Amino acid sequence: MNILGRIAVGLATLVALAIVTFLAVGADRFWRIFGEPDLGPVSFEELERRSTPNDALACPPELCRARVDVPTPLYPVPARALRLAFAKAIASEPRLSVVDANDSTLTDRYVQRSERLGFPDTIVVRLLDRPDGRSTLALYSRSQLGRSDLGVNRARIERWLARLATEMRPVD
Repeated sequence: MNILGRIAVGLATLVALAIVTFLAVGADRFWRIFGEPDLGPVSFEELERRSTPNDALACPPELCRARVDVPTPLYPVPARALRLAFAKAIASEPRLSVVDANDSTLTDRYVQRSERLGFPDTIVVRLLDRPDGRSTLALYSRSQLGRSDLGVNRARIERWLARLATEMRPVD
């Protein structure tokens, strides 16, 4: 067998080994090879967006300096009530787990995994009180793996905000 044949056999063996390992240990444990699935907290005020297209940001303009993909509206309730409505709105999301809930800052962090391969994305949600008993929120969704997310993070934010609008109508 020539050198190219040996390389091909070696690569095929590595791919087969990776597939067997993925199936044996499951997506959660397999992807931990690349680090923890929860990418941790963010400061929306200091947030710097990634240079790769695998994140999305929804934020009120007065909070975030970073480029915003989706502006967030005002809601006619205090932030704590909005937090409850938001939790109800996303309760049916598949493969979603809460990894942190901070009651003092009204910030929640989630990991949601893709359906087929279980790629983890971290989503940070912060609820903010505004004058006159109103509130708004900021959401930052980012992928742990890959250079591009094919629009998954932005679609998630838009879907979650649409679901929230069915639970709590924004102020016009």
